[in-house]
Amino acid sequence: MAAGARFSNPTELVDAALAGDRLALARILTAVENRTPVAEAALRRLYPMAGKAHLVGITGPPGSGKSTLVAAMIGAVRAAGRPVAVVAVDPSSPITGGALLGDRVRMQAYTSDRDVFIRSMAARGHAGGLAPTSMAAAAVLDAVGFDLILVETVGTGQSEVEVAAAADTTVVLEAPEMGDEVQAIKAGLLEVADIVVVNKGDRPGAARTASQLRAMLVAVGRVGVRSTGHARPAPGAAGGAARPRPKEPEVMVTTATTGAGVPELLEALDRHRARGRDAGDSPARLARAEAQVWAILADRLRADLHEPANRAATDATMREVAAHRLDPFSAAERLLAELR
Repeated sequence: MAAGARFSNPTELVDAALAGDRLALARILTAVENRTPVAEAALRRLYPMAGKAHLVGITGPPGSGKSTLVAAMIGAVRAAGRPVAVVAVDPSSPITGGALLGDRVRMQAYTSDRDVFIRSMAARGHAGGLAPTSMAAAAVLDAVGFDLILVETVGTGQSEVEVAAAADTTVVLEAPEMGDEVQAIKAGLLEVADIVVVNKGDRPGAARTASQLRAMLVAVGRVGVRSTGHARPAPGAAGGAARPRPKEPEVMVTTATTGAGVPELLEALDRHRARGRDAGDSPARLARAEAQVWAILADRLRADLHEPANRAATDATMREVAAHRLDPFSAAERLLAELR
């Protein structure tokens, strides 16, 4: 019998995952990532059970040590007897669309621990540092009982603010003397940070980098954010109910390879979670809901336009736009009108 063949329908699959069957959980997450009908059936049942976990986004530029820090955090969380799940987004192969699974390689020590679940997902060309189905996967992990979920972004550096709308707490990593502080301001990473971590604290310049970041955060807070327009957010993007940046994000120093500073980071996460509960944290949850609903609407609209009954009209419209006989705005209005 093939692995997982005992699950004959989504109901049995969900029942098994809720009972602690990790194979069933993995199959649901695979269905979520591939956006199959099984995923939709599972999420319809599981989503109302979610909403209790603490979602922590881990982002920052390549080389800042995100995966190493996540592995160190897993160790510290498990030492405290708490379960933890990880959604690690890896860059996609341009050929297969799959992920290298580099994050899972770094976390091999925990693969036999039933209270640790690590899922690597391919970004599949999605901008913003997350995979298109990252939040749906997090909701599944939340529903089956993981109270702490770490969401590690790709690590592209300047386009990863989407995680702020997805997570309850956003941790932004920087490394000493990498020259990324100004880039972080340009990218808006410091503006969305709840906690800023200078990793690789055993390197020269770590204390100085932390001091510079504290000064920059004060400056950003005084100057504010200059608006460059009022464009409507793209479907599935972090937009609409944007979360306000904390007035004074905490700046911490860690050394992930030794575990130094990691317990203090976990304490800071617990403090931020408690403050969010006191405030209801509704802006973060509303932004997360909007991102998920917009993504589903965009997928369904695209699918409808490619239905056989609509495909000819869709292709004809696209050819007119390609030939510059029709502008994209008029094309969109025409295609929407044809679906009504």
